[in-house]
Amino acid sequence: MNRNQQLARVLFALSIAGMGVLAFVYLHFGLGWYSVPTWLPLRAVFTIATGVILLTSGVGLLFARTERVSARVLLAYLVVWLLMRVPTLIASALIPVVWENAAEIGTLVAGALVLFVQRVAHDDRSPWRFVSGASGMRIARTVLGLSFVAFGVAHFAYIPQTARLIPSWIPFSHNGWSYLTGACHVAAGIGVLFSFYPRVAALVESLMLGLFSVIVWVPATIAAPTSMPTVTEIVVSFGVTAGAWVVGESIASGRRGVSDIAES
Repeated sequence: MNRNQQLARVLFALSIAGMGVLAFVYLHFGLGWYSVPTWLPLRAVFTIATGVILLTSGVGLLFARTERVSARVLLAYLVVWLLMRVPTLIASALIPVVWENAAEIGTLVAGALVLFVQRVAHDDRSPWRFVSGASGMRIARTVLGLSFVAFGVAHFAYIPQTARLIPSWIPFSHNGWSYLTGACHVAAGIGVLFSFYPRVAALVESLMLGLFSVIVWVPATIAAPTSMPTVTEIVVSFGVTAGAWVVGESIASGRRGVSDIAES
């Protein structure tokens, strides 16, 4: 594992652990994708339980002795959360923010799947074999590419709201920046989906997401360090950044790119 891959994995693990901490601090999840469904009984208990899963799996990814089981648990957990968004996606298919919320989970799923493939070996009889090896990497890239496109569509749908997030010290039209970043999201998604310089597309996207986290959410968190929505936003934003980074680092250089599934 090279230095960049190591840094991406550490940021991803810390972000996942941070999401777990949020469950203990606020006793509920602050964002649309991160909310316990109202129909679920004992929601507070479920919140704490999922906080434990996120915290322990995030910390577990940092250590060689626990990273394999942590990768299994985290991937299963995130896939369940993504599937739980399906009814909302069907009921509100024309609302872009619903797809954006699902795309945040999708980016985390893609990152977790890459770590799972790289860390957990399977034989041909394993029930997990369809998400191992090259097929697992293809699934991760597909989920990531679709997530990028969803981010871009949401940008175009909510130009005024996105523009208001841009700090006043940034020059030129903030609406223009919103259109530009939306186009970059879509372009990155197309690059990953159709294997057109997919490594460059994923890494540039992760850089853009990281800059957004630093420029927008770090100052907002400093200004309101006890605000649950703001703190949740920065943790999730860095998690999404790390998920894209993990996948990008798994793709070889070149026009088409071949995902690296070697365990390190």
